[in-house]
Amino acid sequence: MITLILLHPLQSVPVQNWTFETESVVRVGRSTDNEVVLYSAVVSRHHVELRQDNGQWKVINLGTNGTYIEGKRIEKCDAKDGLIIRLASSGPKIQIRLEDADGDGANQGRRGKRSSTMAPHDRSKDTLVN
Repeated sequence: MITLILLHPLQSVPVQNWTFETESVVRVGRSTDNEVVLYSAVVSRHHVELRQDNGQWKVINLGTNGTYIEGKRIEKCDAKDGLIIRLASSGPKIQIRLEDADGDGANQGRRGKRSSTMAPHDRSKDTLVN
């Protein structure tokens, strides 16, 4: 299971999250055919892909403006629990939380579940990011 957590741009606290229990590919970008849709001028239509390969999640950049880890642009890397990626050099930050098949880890929930800071009636997967 993988959970993607959108972090507040200034305080780095969770704003919204998406949990995927069975998917082996999760795409993030502006296009509505992504599993996680983020509306931001610096986010590409298909910006980043997370792909499970032999039990290991990979982060793959697809975006023109790049994907960054600790200020360094990456094209592909292994995803580790707690890793924070940034879409474009000044774009939204997403933390990756991984949970193995045994249920080890702090992530629980269903696909597309919002964090408790979101309105309970708002269940869309789209997020406007300034």
